[in-house]
Amino acid sequence: MSKSTFPENFLWGGAIAANQAEGAYLEGGKGLTTVDLLPTGPKRFEIMLGNLESFTPIEGEFYPSHEAIDFYHRFKEDIALFADMGFKALRVSIAWARIFPNGNDEKPNEAGLKFYDDLFDELLKHGIEPVVTIAHFDVPVHLVKEYGSWRNRELVTFFETYAKTIFKRYKNKVKYWMTFNEINMLLHLPFVGAGLVFKEGENKKQIQYQAAHHQLVASALAVKACHEMIPDAKIGCMLAAGMTYPYTCHPDDVFDAMERDRESFFFIDVQSRGEYPGYAKRFFEDHGLTIEMEQGDEELLKANTVDYIGFSYYASRATSTDPEVLSKQTAGNVFASVENPYLEKSEWGWTIDPKGFRITANQLYDRYQKPLFVVENGLGAVDELSATGEVDDEYRIDYLKKHIAEMGEAIKDGVEIIGYTSWGPIDIVSASSGEMKKRYGYIYVDKDNNGNGTLKRYKKKSYDWYKKVIESNGAEL
Repeated sequence: MSKSTFPENFLWGGAIAANQAEGAYLEGGKGLTTVDLLPTGPKRFEIMLGNLESFTPIEGEFYPSHEAIDFYHRFKEDIALFADMGFKALRVSIAWARIFPNGNDEKPNEAGLKFYDDLFDELLKHGIEPVVTIAHFDVPVHLVKEYGSWRNRELVTFFETYAKTIFKRYKNKVKYWMTFNEINMLLHLPFVGAGLVFKEGENKKQIQYQAAHHQLVASALAVKACHEMIPDAKIGCMLAAGMTYPYTCHPDDVFDAMERDRESFFFIDVQSRGEYPGYAKRFFEDHGLTIEMEQGDEELLKANTVDYIGFSYYASRATSTDPEVLSKQTAGNVFASVENPYLEKSEWGWTIDPKGFRITANQLYDRYQKPLFVVENGLGAVDELSATGEVDDEYRIDYLKKHIAEMGEAIKDGVEIIGYTSWGPIDIVSASSGEMKKRYGYIYVDKDNNGNGTLKRYKKKSYDWYKKVIESNGAEL
């Protein structure tokens, strides 16, 4: 690969989320947020699915987000390490409940606003561009309890107020924004994606797609406000991506794979193209769903489309219409997938498919013809810290090397990619399992699944490797 493969101003860096890194879950006036109610252990998944109501932490349960890796107090130390690696960008999220503890307070919380001022100032001091997600699996619990979260149209107004507040405050510091992290997760983990809790007998699909409409309207209002308030900024959407392969070339399998992809593309079709696609309208009709829209919603969506497509890529998926094949689905990933016999898997059962990364990037660019931003990609693995404080994570280097090489090939294919922020440049709490042992970072954090450890940071082998990748602008892998 030549030095010219990646653009000169390519944004190399890493990505974290407030709820998985910051900790300090009630400090500085912060309110309780949805992720603060996700314990480790058997209750976690039921709460994530919206099947188990939980509005306060349960005594005796361990909540990893409450301390996380204490980024709230240690961000200067961590940013210095990112700067040493040569980061051009760091993707972070703002915790809505740090700015508005209840989500709909009359005035924003100054201590919360100041925290992000300090964070962005520290990044800019080191020449690192903040890339900011407005909502990363984060709804203030008060809005879930009192309004039913995103099933309620009122959240659109609360979100718009929140977005305008942070645009006004950080307009001179943040030039890259995203509205909702992995917006399609609303269909798979409804409490995580949209703070939805279901009562027995409710039509879940109806509630999910109504909530989706509210998020899409809120996203369009945020895009409108961003373009008006920060004309030189770029604001994008964010998709949990990974193309679906048909298990065979049987037309039914091919059609099923297309439908699985469309389930996710639906959100980005609206955010990027500005209208509900025909296949979605048919899906609503076939399933007896009625999406309540207010006058002007369709015009708003059409007039306020995103500037770029942010996406995460960890794995491809596969699907089949054969019941026998379907009975052998892989475990581990949120997205159900039949086992792909051609691919290896991670320790958590996620397929490892670098070529799928190139295919997915091409698929998204062909579909939307807008710049792409790879805002998550990485390998969750068990890392062992040696007695001398070293971590040999050659397997992570191998994973990232192959994926970055395929990203380079996608750029050669003509795909416009503006940056790459790998997931978890420092070990953080796993979003899906709440574990610390599922590590992604170039930096090891001394903490275990039960919250024990010194929180001391150690550079892994991949740290120096990624530093060279950035130094060479992707030419040296």
